[in-house]
Amino acid sequence: MSLADRNQHIAPFYVMDLLARAKQLEAEGRDIVHLEIGEPDFSAPQPVVEAMRDALAQGITHYTPALGLPELRAAIADFYQRRYGVDVPAAQVAVTPGASGALQLICGALINAGDRVLMADPGYPCNRHFVRLFGGREWSVPVGPESRYQLTAAEIRAVIKGASAAELAQIKAVFVASPSNPTGTLLSQGELADIHALCQERGWWLVVDEIYNGLIYQVQEHTAAGYGLDDESRTAVVNSFSKYFGMTGLRLGWCVLPNTLCNAVERQAQNLFLSPSTPAQYGALQAFSGETAAILESRRQAFEARRDYLLPAIRELGFDVPVEPQGAFYLYADSTAFGEDSFALCEMLLDQAGVALTPGLDFGEHRNRQHLRFAYTREIPVLEEAVARLRRYL
Repeated sequence: MSLADRNQHIAPFYVMDLLARAKQLEAEGRDIVHLEIGEPDFSAPQPVVEAMRDALAQGITHYTPALGLPELRAAIADFYQRRYGVDVPAAQVAVTPGASGALQLICGALINAGDRVLMADPGYPCNRHFVRLFGGREWSVPVGPESRYQLTAAEIRAVIKGASAAELAQIKAVFVASPSNPTGTLLSQGELADIHALCQERGWWLVVDEIYNGLIYQVQEHTAAGYGLDDESRTAVVNSFSKYFGMTGLRLGWCVLPNTLCNAVERQAQNLFLSPSTPAQYGALQAFSGETAAILESRRQAFEARRDYLLPAIRELGFDVPVEPQGAFYLYADSTAFGEDSFALCEMLLDQAGVALTPGLDFGEHRNRQHLRFAYTREIPVLEEAVARLRRYL
């Protein structure tokens, strides 16, 4: 059977092998603490569920416009004004099948064969695959504690300094994530502004993944949507109803785009997806209600409390977390105190301690065997049990 060459470059999620092993152990009667999957343990807020139920009861199951319900696009635009004081025209909001759908559409609209995209390593693995899907290539930039595991303007300038003219001519865009997966770290407002200015100077696009915005701790959150949405801004902002809003399985996201990019994304969405899920969109209309906002704030506080418990606990065990995460629900830990192969360590911790974690292999190539990720997506008593099991085994 002859398959497309691109399949050779799509790496598997190594954590899925561990998850399959965890399920096997559970089928054999073992109790496993799951700290590997980046999914909140909270279900969709009740107002969202009720709105979806009402839409289904009324038979509202037909296609919507490709870029989403007009009223939902308007609600998202209003959200930016109320939360960030940023004016976003509803016409420049695209509702998508998850943030993954948004990233795929943006890459499809921007990337030509041979184009290169700068991104941090470690980082969210699917980003490089979206770029490769359209014939582009990622330019992974190793990042570490000195930049809080973020791709900064200083590091981009170092890339420029060391690159040839031919290599620089291939760069089309810079991808950043704030807060990031797997590290939970943020770019400050000033750092993000510096990256945007540098992209403007070079004529590159800036794509900002903000899907963990809302899950921010002890610092003021901000958005790249404030850099302007004219075509000259070359900025695309991606968000999602999955993480902060707790609607992972409903597969709904959005992006905020300049007009020209929005028009290109719309044509692609019409052909690739037709439209996002209709019931999910009607549910999402309630994601911005006052009742839902109160629920989401209580959950944000719960995640912060989990971080504040788990971070010192795993440091005490011997894991090195040099940078305190200020967002999302992840701890990216150096595990070299327990050996040089974090995947083997994850296998042992699963089999011997009954705790499932994600190996650094899933997030890039830079020191990936020396790191693993904890997802504090379980309530504190469960985290306490995980720490107790790790302490006994280690």
